[in-house]
Amino acid sequence: MIRHLVLLKLNEGVSREEPRVVAGAQAFERLGGIVPELTFWECGWNVSDRPIAYDFAINSAVADREALTRYLEHPAHQEAAGRWREFATWVIADYEF
Repeated sequence: MIRHLVLLKLNEGVSREEPRVVAGAQAFERLGGIVPELTFWECGWNVSDRPIAYDFAINSAVADREALTRYLEHPAHQEAAGRWREFATWVIADYEF
């Protein structure tokens, strides 16, 4: 199994309440029910207001590296990530467990 973790940080001056941000969060929330490779899916807004905290997190899992590639290339994932490119940056970690 591979755990796929993503932490997203809104760009300076971007608010969670902006319609494009709300739509971006909704696009990620739907992925768990759309992409068949995902064996585990959760995401949500960070509740911490610490200065080093990221704003949104995704915690997911897939069976193997091939499934991870299919997930990353899936049109729904590409569409959701494309929305976030407009207003955020992120870091990822993929590890086997």
